[in-house]
Amino acid sequence: MKKLLYTLVLLLFSNSIWASFIYVPMSHDSQKNHLKAYGIVYYALQNGLKAKWLLNYDGGAFLIENNESVEKECKIRGVSYQLISDAKSALILEEISSPSKNQEAVTLEKAPKIAVYSPKSKMPWDDAVTMVLTYAEIPFDVIYDEEVLNDKLLLYEWLHLHHEDFTGQYGRFYGAFRTAPWYIQQKKDAEALATKLGYAKVSDEKGAVAKKIRDYVIGGGFMFAMCSATDSFDIALAADGVDICEGMFDGDASEPNYQSKIDFNKTFAFKDFELIRNPTTYEFSSIDMTRKRRIKKEVDYFTLNEYSAKWDQVPTMLTQNHTQLVKAFMGQTTSFDRNTIKSTIMVLGENKTNGEGRYIHGTKGKGMFTFYGGHDPEDYQHRVGDPKTELDLHPTSPGYRLILNNVLFPAAKKKKQKT
Repeated sequence: MKKLLYTLVLLLFSNSIWASFIYVPMSHDSQKNHLKAYGIVYYALQNGLKAKWLLNYDGGAFLIENNESVEKECKIRGVSYQLISDAKSALILEEISSPSKNQEAVTLEKAPKIAVYSPKSKMPWDDAVTMVLTYAEIPFDVIYDEEVLNDKLLLYEWLHLHHEDFTGQYGRFYGAFRTAPWYIQQKKDAEALATKLGYAKVSDEKGAVAKKIRDYVIGGGFMFAMCSATDSFDIALAADGVDICEGMFDGDASEPNYQSKIDFNKTFAFKDFELIRNPTTYEFSSIDMTRKRRIKKEVDYFTLNEYSAKWDQVPTMLTQNHTQLVKAFMGQTTSFDRNTIKSTIMVLGENKTNGEGRYIHGTKGKGMFTFYGGHDPEDYQHRVGDPKTELDLHPTSPGYRLILNNVLFPAAKKKKQKT
């Protein structure tokens, strides 16, 4: 009996000594805080440690070089983990490398420096990305128009666009909120900023910002946008040099027949869309599916598409999750009409019954971009003035995981995509 006890103690002690990796599982049953797990990986990369992303293995698990500080952070942040030996990690990697498995181990090299494009006056809970970055303890800088126009984007590898209106129509809130104090103040602030930056109109200033962001992506940057920042960004690019704003927005009438002057060759993701002419309508164009949707909340989900982990690593990284079926959520721009999505764009997540893309990805020049429809993955129909989402109540949110996939994938050493 003593000999057996001695052997067990020796084995446990040996495992502790020879544990060379921290294994972070990401499946539904094995991880109690999926969101903070991404922060652990980011923390490790920031501190110069090696890590691998195990695509399609245990929910998209992570393998991190063993380090006492990382283990401590896992405990503090409530992230499930295991200490494993070199031999155990080698077995996992050997299993993943099998040609019969749709899995791959991707090396993560460097924590990307992150910028969130947002007005300084916005509260953190106004934006899902800001909330989840804060919750996951991933550092970021908040920048806005002045920094973008002064080429400060070059300091960052990853950029998130807040739920912004790049067309100069103040979010199309005129119909319902034109007398609201916050709307009046935001309009004044936007006009003052445009004047300060040397522009006669907010639409001209926002268009210049959109083009700077376009150039950032073309030059090799990674850009992620949600809700109205998706379609309003493309509309601003397509309408470059064309006045599409009515008098209540910019002080003069829009150009006659402006729809015919829209250039779809200038957009990132969308084509053949019709702009909404009525300024009191809370909608930009026919890209968005919000007003066309006929689906009940109880059955409102979208499906993540599957890709070859060994050949198509980027879309595989972006769709890592512990479920393929994700609960949908609404926003000013809820989802994208499939008829308006360019054929070169990958639809990562969709509701085929509704004919809508929810989560799309593409390349532009040397860079990449992802558009994600909806406002808040854990607030089905977020309205102005609604209370903020408490992510402590949703630590395993599949919808928020998609955001964090985008934060982390620029850290990966990527192979050339084949399909």
